[in-house]
Amino acid sequence: MIYILMGAIRSGKTTALLHLSKSRNDVDGLLCPDDANGKRYFLKLKNNTIFKLEAEAETEAIVTIGNFKFLRSAFNEANHYLILEASKPERQYLIIDEIGKLELKNEGLHVSTKALISQFKSKNNTHLILVVRDYLLDAVLEHYGITECSILNTEDLKNLI
Repeated sequence: MIYILMGAIRSGKTTALLHLSKSRNDVDGLLCPDDANGKRYFLKLKNNTIFKLEAEAETEAIVTIGNFKFLRSAFNEANHYLILEASKPERQYLIIDEIGKLELKNEGLHVSTKALISQFKSKNNTHLILVVRDYLLDAVLEHYGITECSILNTEDLKNLI
């Protein structure tokens, strides 16, 4: 089953998912919160490990979207992690935060998103939660060929499980 957690920028989507993951032991995936300095990083939920996402120097291999410069190596690690974790039977919920403009250009988390959407479409006992900004919902649904999913907001997460 595929769920899409939709909302506006800075509407608490990532925070709500962090709370959900702390209250359950069958949730994994990646969140993309901001640190105290406003820099984005990836958080592996199951083992609470973080790794850098934003580039600090132009000399690093980067992917640019708007004013943001992200490390290509971070996306490689993130894609690998998500695909690996999806294969573990103890995971009932897998989260990808977030599917946005990079993924619509087949960059960022596109590789894992594409693979996992097709994998989770046919499963009823495991669930993929994709975080999508409200204004990109239609584009994401079309890009990934998602025809069956449940659209959630942060309040819906409380009733999901």
